[in-house]
Amino acid sequence: MKMKLLLVSAMLLQGIAGNSQEVAFEEYDLDNDLHVILHQDNTAPIISISVLYHVGSKDEDPKRTGFAHFFEHLLFEGTENIEKGEWDKIVSSNGGSGNATTDEDRTYYYEVFPSNNLELGLWLESERMLHPVINQKGVDTQNEVVKEEKRLRVDNSPYGKFIENIKRNLFQNHPYKETVIGKMEDLDAATLDEFIAFQKKFYSPNNAVLVIAGDFEKENAKKLISDYFEDIPKGKEITRNFPKEEPITTEINAKAYDSNIQIPASMIAYRTPGLKNRDSQVLKMISTYLSDGPSSKLYKKMVDDKKQALQIGAIPVTLEDYGMYIIFALPVGETGLSTLNISIEEEVTKLRNELISENDYQKLQNKFENQFVNSNSSIEGIANSLAEYYMQYDDTSLINKEIEIYRSITREEIKEVANKYLKPNQRLVLEYLPEQNTAN
Repeated sequence: MKMKLLLVSAMLLQGIAGNSQEVAFEEYDLDNDLHVILHQDNTAPIISISVLYHVGSKDEDPKRTGFAHFFEHLLFEGTENIEKGEWDKIVSSNGGSGNATTDEDRTYYYEVFPSNNLELGLWLESERMLHPVINQKGVDTQNEVVKEEKRLRVDNSPYGKFIENIKRNLFQNHPYKETVIGKMEDLDAATLDEFIAFQKKFYSPNNAVLVIAGDFEKENAKKLISDYFEDIPKGKEITRNFPKEEPITTEINAKAYDSNIQIPASMIAYRTPGLKNRDSQVLKMISTYLSDGPSSKLYKKMVDDKKQALQIGAIPVTLEDYGMYIIFALPVGETGLSTLNISIEEEVTKLRNELISENDYQKLQNKFENQFVNSNSSIEGIANSLAEYYMQYDDTSLINKEIEIYRSITREEIKEVANKYLKPNQRLVLEYLPEQNTAN
């Protein structure tokens, strides 16, 4: 092993309420460049085994969208040593659970077991990495599964297509303009060789991080990791060079139609920086201040006081290359979408022109302290955080110190960032409307 060891000893996290402790972890690389992170916690007899691959929808051929999400499903299909349809049975019959998620930047697989099944979990993930069976039968099966998921979550879901319409307008060049689930015609047109090539390129040890968190003994875990993963061949180096976006300098106005809704919605969206940029953390604070729950500025004003909106909220989307800050509102009665937009802009204007109050600032700090503690309150949550901080932020230690970034954000910085990204000429205003029935 190329032991690039970093052992973080457990200590009390200063300034956090209660008895929350730092997350102790050790990380190293195997000879095939699989990165390994171990977090030992023997307080409960459970264990999480997870693998995060640095592959998402942005890595796809523009004519073959949906591949990364498709593989989220396909790599449960079976391996050379696990028969088709047996994966979930093996997990559940051994007292475990598991799942996977995909987004624009990464794909995450995990299992949670009673701690006596560490070896089983490692074998399963090594099988997924080394011996996946990718054949036409499996592709055809999962193609139907993905189509049904798209029908359920997108095509037939109220407001299910709003994110694709926002991305289509915010991005012109970068692959973030496509949806994670992709186009079904792209999957239909893909050949088996194209699926095999995608797997070989991205699902290799040097494009992954393995995390074990929970009740285990380190020396035993290291031996099992070596036994199951050391001999998996390293893949070719992956280079990424995505096209850049020109700044938005003129307000974008667009409309989209949805046959599944009766109430229109106003959606205002801004393109924001990638997740490694400190400004992305400031924008998270802004989102919380404006629209996180009934005590937020927009909710109190537009839902409680002025009775303009049935619902209002925001989605700060933090991705590797760019982000999105999306505010949405549903009107009450005859309230027009333009009225909603004016009310939203009034609050954003205040952020650009005034410092938030000391009292509001302290509430924000308290919320982020609480979120930070809760994010490390479960073995599954710790495993996920360790993987993502390493892979996407290049800094595993953020699991213990990201809160320091939020503590250091000032009221002046909030105002500065609002002026930098949240001006009217930098936004998309999307009218999301019920689709008109044109039948006579």
